[in-house]
Amino acid sequence: MFVNRETEIKRLRHVLNSDTAQLVVIYGRRRCGKSVLLRRIIDKDSVYFSADMSEAPLQIRALSERIEKVIPGFAAPVYPGWDSLLRSMNGALKKRITLCIDEFPYLVKNSPELPSVLQNIHDDTAHSEYNIILCGSSQMMMQGMVLNSKAPLYGRAGEIMKIHPMPVAFLKKYLDISASEAVTEYSIWGGVPRYWEIRKTSETLDAALSLHVVNQYGLLANEPERLFSDEARTSVQAYTLLSLIGSGCHRLSEMAARIGKPATHLSGVLAFLTDLRYIRREIPYGESLRSTKKTLYKINDPFLNFWFTFIVPEKSRIDLGLASQSLARIKKKLPSFVASEWEELCRQSVPFLDPDKEFSPATRWWGRGLDGIPMEIDVLASSGDGKILLAGECKWTEKADINRLSGELAKKIANLPFAKGHKIIPVLFLKNKPVRSPSDILIYGPEDVVGVLK
Repeated sequence: MFVNRETEIKRLRHVLNSDTAQLVVIYGRRRCGKSVLLRRIIDKDSVYFSADMSEAPLQIRALSERIEKVIPGFAAPVYPGWDSLLRSMNGALKKRITLCIDEFPYLVKNSPELPSVLQNIHDDTAHSEYNIILCGSSQMMMQGMVLNSKAPLYGRAGEIMKIHPMPVAFLKKYLDISASEAVTEYSIWGGVPRYWEIRKTSETLDAALSLHVVNQYGLLANEPERLFSDEARTSVQAYTLLSLIGSGCHRLSEMAARIGKPATHLSGVLAFLTDLRYIRREIPYGESLRSTKKTLYKINDPFLNFWFTFIVPEKSRIDLGLASQSLARIKKKLPSFVASEWEELCRQSVPFLDPDKEFSPATRWWGRGLDGIPMEIDVLASSGDGKILLAGECKWTEKADINRLSGELAKKIANLPFAKGHKIIPVLFLKNKPVRSPSDILIYGPEDVVGVLK
């Protein structure tokens, strides 16, 4: 079952149907469905080639054999290098096709001259008879070859597309489950299509976790290591920092103290993880990202968050064959973990819940109230004109005392140091939305939140 990606497909087909041959770059984290997307957009007459770690002569030979399927006899000669192969292909074609090279960074590792070769071919219009799609999972390398102003292919791509994980609404559709169940499932699997496929092979969530995650032989038993193997230069530090954040270290100073290194030594890896959206920086509502000292680092990817929160501490027990004990311990803590992910989904949903008010992306706020006592609010966002504040609390419990929660929220709003002069819209985000809601407060449930995140 193929879901979503309509926007990506439309954009890619548009650029590939241009009057002139195009260079297209597609990248993104592993398991997000890049290869499946590629097969959707290229036709039967095009060439799809998935690179591996072989030496360059073997790769050149393998690609020439793939090309022979559309150009009979093309593999007969021995091509001394990439330039001769790609130029010969252009001369032999009689109609426009697309050459798609997947896992492109593998080729570059053994042929570092290849980006420059492609630059020359592009500048010479020596691929006038075929589009080139370069795809890869090493985001650092792909960005370095295309987005860096000093890179050989900089400014030459007709489309540069980063493939992101998919929103929660499509997981609900894919698994055919309720919105409430989708929140729980998404809190574990996140938006990565391959994880969804693995989940769908089991009848229940518990069975999927037991078979594929909380299991030394599971398909996802070593997923983070595989994920960061694409970014070898930062893999050890990235894994270390994610482990610390998963264990509850959210401040830079705490992480530096635990590792025993100056905070300045960690800023580069934290920036790398933030750029790739594996982690996010949280700052209180109203603070400046550049000047605030109240930054917290959180794991942004739900599956990695689950992994570093639960699997890393249980790794020794799981490897000893005591996975059932580990799963039981994880299940006891899972509701509070899902509650945290529910909060984040609620914040993400705010700009879409009432489009007329054009609310900005929501954030948390923490600090001292008017009474001088520390407090926090789960969700805060301002309207486009800055006159309205949405202030909300999120709860993930089976039964919620609406009157108590609305009363507590009202007290927090009255204690906000920056609320004066704003119209305040109080909101509760609840796991089970009541049939009847008080008239003085908005209440949203999973159907509302999941429904707009698509």
